Amino acid sequence: MNIVLFILVGLIAGWLAGVLMKGGGYGVLGDIVVGIVGGLIGGAVFEQLGISAGGGLAGAVIVATVGAVMLVVILRLIGQNGGGSLRL
Repeated sequence: MNIVLFILVGLIAGWLAGVLMKGGGYGVLGDIVVGIVGGLIGGAVFEQLGISAGGGLAGAVIVATVGAVMLVVILRLIGQNGGGSLRL
């Protein structure tokens, strides 16, 4: 996947995670970072579970969104348990 598609998937997945988690939004750069890291997390989880979301852009967005939601949940838990000013 070329870098433009990688960033586009990250942006869409980060934005969807923000909508699903009813967050205040992360801005474009924050959405991209959350989506890209979420894609890595989602890809690892889906692979370990033997799940396939299909190929192409839609499958990549689904996997990245699931991972981004997991990332947001983890970051919120860290923030609630004395993690300092880390909040999403």
